[in-house]
Amino acid sequence: MYDVSAATGQALTVLVMAVALGMDAFSLGIGIGLKGVRLYDVMKLSTLIGIFHVLMPLGGMYTGQYVSEILGGVATTAAGALLLLLGGHMVYSSLRGEAIDSINHRTLWGMLVFAFSVSIDSFSVGVSLGMFSAHVWLTVLLFGLFGGLMSVMGLMLGRRVSRSLGGYGEALGGVILFGFGLLFLI
Repeated sequence: MYDVSAATGQALTVLVMAVALGMDAFSLGIGIGLKGVRLYDVMKLSTLIGIFHVLMPLGGMYTGQYVSEILGGVATTAAGALLLLLGGHMVYSSLRGEAIDSINHRTLWGMLVFAFSVSIDSFSVGVSLGMFSAHVWLTVLLFGLFGGLMSVMGLMLGRRVSRSLGGYGEALGGVILFGFGLLFLI
């Protein structure tokens, strides 16, 4: 009886963590969706985010206890700084009104940067879970599933809202990314 309740508790804990980590993908999706995004790009970006949400915690779980103290703060700081830079650049670009080079979410490089920025915290969570011997495949599959699904929801919500916001959508998306970057750093 104890083994069943322990396994259920562990599964629920991993599920809640997957949803929490997926919220980063959701917020990023809203910010990117506000810039304007095609359905094909929604699928590409969400798939890549889902893959990163599998690979990053998997790498973290296998890294385990060796670097958990050092990496936890560094990963969160790096993700926060990256979101601050991306959000600030989006706001600057939209308010300046000129064609300013920004990271294009339609390119492979842009998609990799965005997927990495929302998935890096999954690595540090994976390190922590590796220390507690969490079920590896259940964990990474739930993380990937929720990361991908929540990014689709955020991208679609941002896409819908951007139609009514017009040119201010990119600035609002940048503010959202900037805000989440600050939350990572605080």
